[in-house]
Amino acid sequence: MSSSGEKLKYIIFALAPDNKEIIVEKSSTSTSYDDFIADLPAESCRYAVYDLVWEKPGEGTRSKICFYAWSPDEAKIKTKMLYASSKDALRRALVGVASEIQGTDHSEIAYAEVLDKVSRGTS
Repeated sequence: MSSSGEKLKYIIFALAPDNKEIIVEKSSTSTSYDDFIADLPAESCRYAVYDLVWEKPGEGTRSKICFYAWSPDEAKIKTKMLYASSKDALRRALVGVASEIQGTDHSEIAYAEVLDKVSRGTS
């Protein structure tokens, strides 16, 4: 929870500078998916957790907690390897995650793409 009592919408995690632990880089209550995407760096890997909420016709509001493994093509090979090898430890520590999204460019994490994957339950 944030200090204002608003529910967090997303959290972005990064490897610490010494690469020995995963730290929270940013958390936000912004409900804008565009804000979330903008907070993922274009040239470096990150992990993120996002509370995806959508309307399902005839069934009302749905939500799923999604884990993102962001590894853009522009990131350095060593960084990609470090993030890939650390991902499972963080993923196991997170309770309640319903879907995992892998992204190497913005088209793979576009809202419509993620919503399609999550709402079909094929993640």
